[in-house]
Amino acid sequence: MKVVIFGCGRTGSTLALQLSAKGHQVTIIEQNPAALRRLGNDHNCEIVLGSGLDDDALIRSGIESADVFFALTRGDNTNLMAAQIVRLKYGCEKVCVKVADPLRADAYRNMGYFCINPAALTAGMMRDWLVGTPYEPIDTYNVLNEELKV
Repeated sequence: MKVVIFGCGRTGSTLALQLSAKGHQVTIIEQNPAALRRLGNDHNCEIVLGSGLDDDALIRSGIESADVFFALTRGDNTNLMAAQIVRLKYGCEKVCVKVADPLRADAYRNMGYFCINPAALTAGMMRDWLVGTPYEPIDTYNVLNEELKV
């Protein structure tokens, strides 16, 4: 599978290494060359220095033929904008977005984007670990609590 990852932080680098180790073709778009150290020296990933909001960087990443795009920077606005550009301009249907704000994650999820809210996912898994129940499918964690809808 051809994978493009925007952001080489802890999440992006870990995902890139996992997917690359499974034989997937991984390209990482990253603005900060120092962040690439997280990949180590033997990562088999293609690197594009630039922003996932920039057409030139996206084209150099091969987005036009990518099977999936992950927006994994630390900025919700950046991730959501990149996800929209990739889906609407380049036609990549399989887009995953890391979104810290649960309200925005819910709104974009309702627009058809696969959004992961790290706080909700972590809290749900911690709850299940504590009470000794098996982990559930991600969609059961990835929901907006009624208290947050206010």
